[in-house]
Amino acid sequence: MLLPFYKENQIEAGCDEAGRGCLAGPVFAAAVILPIDFCNDLLNDSKQLTEKQRYMLRPIIEEQAIAWAVGIVSAKEIDKINILNASFLAMHRAVDQLTVRPDFLIIDGNRFRPYDKIPHQCIVKGDGKYMSIAAASVLAKTYRDDYMNSIDKDYPMYLWKQNKGYPTKAHRDAIKSFGPCEHHRMSFTLIDPQLELQFE
Repeated sequence: MLLPFYKENQIEAGCDEAGRGCLAGPVFAAAVILPIDFCNDLLNDSKQLTEKQRYMLRPIIEEQAIAWAVGIVSAKEIDKINILNASFLAMHRAVDQLTVRPDFLIIDGNRFRPYDKIPHQCIVKGDGKYMSIAAASVLAKTYRDDYMNSIDKDYPMYLWKQNKGYPTKAHRDAIKSFGPCEHHRMSFTLIDPQLELQFE
């Protein structure tokens, strides 16, 4: 069972990101403030759910949350500030858009840059422990998947509908064959160094 909150009697927002390990596309983050009595037996870390379950949960989270928002940092911005800073920035952008200001943030992971003097707590694997972080993980993942599906139409050779920009062998092979495009993170190792050795 996921826990409803980390701190009692505070407006608490859970934050999580999606797409940090991808070779292409933005990093997305979500911030979610759930009501104290929120309950959903299906809700869990988005990685533990099927795609169908994630998309079933999204409208429920959006309808029942006190507030929710999604922040995005582009591939070009990731290349400028690095992926760790981009993950923090995406969460900051999500929190910034919340229609209710939280008193406290709970962050999935072990690092975070403080935002706007709001106290926070980092929680390793928090998306499998707290409802609001799990809800944020579902929103970040589904909105990012929607984005990758939309740009797949212009670049079908990279198979983003299947891999969502993650470093699968097929994705790396496509980069090797067609070169990178505007959505790729040029600061990442796009081609497996072992592949380069084989092709030399």
